[in-house]
Amino acid sequence: IIQRNVSLEEKDPEYNIFLEEFTKGSFNLVFIGCFFCVFAVLIHKVRLQVTVEGVIGGSVVLPCSSTQQDLKLQDICVHWRHNDTEIVYDIVKGADVVLVQNTRYKNRAKTFSDEYLRGNFSIKLNNLQHTDGGKFSCLITPSDEQETIQLNIEELTAGKGNKSVEQANHGSAQTNTGLIICVVVIVIVLILISAMIHFMYRRRGFQAAV
Repeated sequence: IIQRNVSLEEKDPEYNIFLEEFTKGSFNLVFIGCFFCVFAVLIHKVRLQVTVEGVIGGSVVLPCSSTQQDLKLQDICVHWRHNDTEIVYDIVKGADVVLVQNTRYKNRAKTFSDEYLRGNFSIKLNNLQHTDGGKFSCLITPSDEQETIQLNIEELTAGKGNKSVEQANHGSAQTNTGLIICVVVIVIVLILISAMIHFMYRRRGFQAAV
């Protein structure tokens, strides 16, 4: 009489169903987890564009901030650019560097140096001109955080004045709120999809067992 070892799969057919469901469920969880991690990294690195409006001769604050904790200024560099080419302002290891600054921004672009340790690297642009309109980018290294601001310039009319710091921050807060809502919606959708897939696999396994 030849005896052979009987595996658990042969003894209990339901084990096969459980193993298949567990494997598929684990794959789904890994896939969703990887997708969410990549999405979170992209959101952290590149934020949604902020739109700021200004008037000729007025001033605006172009927001830029870091989410890093325990900032060490000696390790941080911030680069402000206009339309990807013009050097607006540089902050190198906590010090303002304007030697290579475009002459158009000399004495017009100011920072808030007392806010650096709080991660605030916004700039205030005074005496706005038509040529200031366009895209401003703020790149923070080595964390590779980047913010993009679209500056729209309008003629000075009645009822319009300088754009205050509070207005600029309000626009940034609205953008951050919209970003949070998008992330929450995506997470909810992923959870629902995962639950539906899991339910379908369980139902299929139950039908196969019957």
